Amino acid sequence: MSSLWNAIYSFWNYIVYAVSNMRIPLDIIDILVMAFIIYKAIEFLRDTRAGQLVKGIIMLVVIYFVADWLELPTIEWLLKTIVNSVIIVAAVIFQPELRRILEKVGRTGLKANQLLDGKQDEMVATIDNVTRAAGIMQDKKIGALVVFEGKTQLGDIINTGTVLDAKSSVSMINNIFFPKSPLHDGAVIIRDGRVYAAGCILPLTQRDDISSQLGTRHRAAIGMTENSDAVVLVVSEETGIISIVSNGQITRNYNSISANHELCKLLLTDEQKESESLISKVVNAFKNIKIKRGKDDENAKPN
Repeated sequence: MSSLWNAIYSFWNYIVYAVSNMRIPLDIIDILVMAFIIYKAIEFLRDTRAGQLVKGIIMLVVIYFVADWLELPTIEWLLKTIVNSVIIVAAVIFQPELRRILEKVGRTGLKANQLLDGKQDEMVATIDNVTRAAGIMQDKKIGALVVFEGKTQLGDIINTGTVLDAKSSVSMINNIFFPKSPLHDGAVIIRDGRVYAAGCILPLTQRDDISSQLGTRHRAAIGMTENSDAVVLVVSEETGIISIVSNGQITRNYNSISANHELCKLLLTDEQKESESLISKVVNAFKNIKIKRGKDDENAKPN
């Protein structure tokens, strides 16, 4: 019991010493940065299964102090041994979460395909082809899983499938996911605006808060975006519902048009969006001119 009070007393003295020797504004900046890091850590733990593991560790710490208070040497020795190895234990337990954090830091806030430079037109065309194919598969209730690779390279995922490296088209994507196709069960990987691989196996999410309405395809899509900055389009085989998954979050009930808009928002840079918007405006302008001419021709015909 005395060791517990000594620890509390030492901690209090440390706080008093730190406040009395505070350097303004450097220490205030230091505190604000640490507060932001702690806030982000809590936010991250709340949104992942790591939160449950942290609760378990807190329970072990509480049990340790209770064992020390009641003078239970065997339990105290066991818990002290575990605490001494807490860094190694945390690295093993939180390996998937630590990987996600490091990958997010490594992306430095850039958009998913911000390095596509000269391939923006091909990406715009591929998004259009994928969403049009998804609309067809939605009507026929054919399952599909399309992964748009971001900055995180998916070489280990690509190795589980068949490399195609082909220009995208609506018919190609539909043929890949046709129920009797040898590649229809896996995922298609889009790299740099091209259909790079098909029949790929994705990691399943380990989250236990996923709706029971979501099947294996959706769990694979969520798992893929938890471990990378990829964006995944899913077509449900049971309901035909189109879903889009990014950063481990799934949004549902898209059609081919709304899915196209959402993928452009997630995948294209501002310059690419402006280019895509300009192309759409030009196409729509030509359509309006053609419709107007058709009406003028009908009005010009003699009765």
